[in-house]
Amino acid sequence: MKRTRALSCLITMLLIAAADSAEETVMRLEMSHRDTLFPTSSHRIEDIISEDQKRHSLISQKRKTSGGGAKLPLRSGSDYGAAQYFADVRVGTPAKMFRVVVDTGSELTWVNCRFRGKGKGREKKRRVFRAEESSSFRQVGCLTQTCKVDLTNLFSLSNCPTPSTPCSYDYRYSDGSAAQGVFAKETFTVGLTNGRVARLHGLLIGCSSSFDGDSFQGADGVLGLALSDYSFTSKATNLFGGKFSYCLVDHRSHKNVSSYLTFGSTTTKATSTRTTPLDLNLIPPFYAINIIGISLGNDMLDIPMQVWDATSGGGTILDSGTSLTLLAEAAYRPVVSGLERYLVGLKRVKPEGVPIEYCFDVTSGFNESKLPQLMFHFKGGARFEPHRRSYVIDAAHGVKCLGFVSAGAPATNVVGNIMQQNYLWEFDVVASTLSFAPSTCL
Repeated sequence: MKRTRALSCLITMLLIAAADSAEETVMRLEMSHRDTLFPTSSHRIEDIISEDQKRHSLISQKRKTSGGGAKLPLRSGSDYGAAQYFADVRVGTPAKMFRVVVDTGSELTWVNCRFRGKGKGREKKRRVFRAEESSSFRQVGCLTQTCKVDLTNLFSLSNCPTPSTPCSYDYRYSDGSAAQGVFAKETFTVGLTNGRVARLHGLLIGCSSSFDGDSFQGADGVLGLALSDYSFTSKATNLFGGKFSYCLVDHRSHKNVSSYLTFGSTTTKATSTRTTPLDLNLIPPFYAINIIGISLGNDMLDIPMQVWDATSGGGTILDSGTSLTLLAEAAYRPVVSGLERYLVGLKRVKPEGVPIEYCFDVTSGFNESKLPQLMFHFKGGARFEPHRRSYVIDAAHGVKCLGFVSAGAPATNVVGNIMQQNYLWEFDVVASTLSFAPSTCL
């Protein structure tokens, strides 16, 4: 937006008409480079080079990647003691493999990193990206427009003691987790659906020298898939047809069971596929969906419409980085009360360390088929029918829990990854649609 305004100020239109002959009427445009009109300091060169390299890289990569999509192996983090889903990404030159949390609820992609002697280079069980060993690693300078303006939403810090100091960040997550480090541009190597390999140059990455939080258990970093100018999604969907999709295997699956996170169109459309609008401007940078109600069996639950209204502090997002499904209190109470009526013969228990209100002892037996079908209703008529094991979940041996947590009021409702499991989800960020269908994910 700012660049467009600048260019419009730089072009002066001069119409010269010959008095004697209308045939000789011409239009002449006088053009000046913006930096001759508005001289800038030397760090502006870094911004100019960065923009030119970004554009050239995009042109080159679009030629190399045309006709195929990219795919990343995707698996449950259960074997690592994590309630997240992990993908394998290859970063740097030469490319090194890292196991990262797939998170549609955050924008920054980062890895455990060591740069200029700082970082968790000796930490056990985690791979370490040694930035100075990668020939494609380019730090983002702290004096650049990218750092001072563009990356403020990614928690860039204002400290800049010298022009050569890299742009640093203190990225905060809604669950209290955090990552600190420096921004850089790097190369990612991805496998293509046609069997070839592509290198994506100039992607923003966080070189995290410090991080803490349960969200990162078993992971080397995070793949931020929320939609913003600097997210991995923005770059990848620009190259691969404006779409990405994933299918989450059962959250209890072992690490040898995997599916794919794919950028580009899926090869087939199931007859059971449903499509609903995806509102990318409603609760940015999240993927907002227009849920208007929830039913159990044939009964539509009594939930106030303001619960689903984003303009009143409500609304709903789909998030692969949240495990359970969070509902505003006015939706949570009818859902769990409705389900509890079908579990009256089971003893209520409170497993240690499980922050769920409704849990039951099922050692005496449990017939899942007797539960009513939970259904999310979307504006426009689409309906999402999660599998029963996605909303009555295994919490411990002989214990099942209702997979919902109250988010209070008013609150954003979040459809978590367990609720999404064994469905194929396709996000079309160009058409602003979300398509989904039941799937084995194998």
